[in-house]
Amino acid sequence: MKLPTFSLLLITALALAGGVARAEKADRDKPMNVEADAMRYDEQKQTSLFSGRVLLTKGTIMIRGERIDVRKDAQGRQFGLISAEPGKLAFFRQKREGLDEFIEGEGESIEYDGAADTVKFLNNAQLRRYRGATLSDEFTGNVIFYNNSSEVFSIDGAPVKPGSAAPASRVRAMLTPKPAADAPAANASAALPLRSSSTLGGEKK
Repeated sequence: MKLPTFSLLLITALALAGGVARAEKADRDKPMNVEADAMRYDEQKQTSLFSGRVLLTKGTIMIRGERIDVRKDAQGRQFGLISAEPGKLAFFRQKREGLDEFIEGEGESIEYDGAADTVKFLNNAQLRRYRGATLSDEFTGNVIFYNNSSEVFSIDGAPVKPGSAAPASRVRAMLTPKPAADAPAANASAALPLRSSSTLGGEKK
């Protein structure tokens, strides 16, 4: 079956690339800390609005944007809508469970659902995985939906709109194989220890 050029579903793509994409479980129980230029809190509706260079952290989660709307349900689960400043992108980052790996993404807006454990990046969406400080996998599209619980995420491009001269936005992906843990170091047998010498040409034969 041929997939449309503007849509791509990656089922456990990160698992195929070398590990499942499970997020840090402890983040759900960590307090939320926010820095912003202004805040409006509604106790009755259990909503908070932060605006102006907002930085939110919750465990290993880090979110940046120009505006963040946060809502909490009766069970204490949190939902957020992050909006970027015009011409810029909002940012989301979270550690993977039990690994020195991080998932981070950007979009003109980001929807975070604490109950479903999902993140959606909207418009000019980007998703990256880092092993330590090294970029491993990278995806771009118009919309990226990332489900931490089911280990499935989907990426959609932007199809051509009727009457529009703008070209379709295609999905792009870069996947890096995970290096084998037991792989021997390259040319290890050829590496010889260096010895000091008191002469420019070294020791005489």
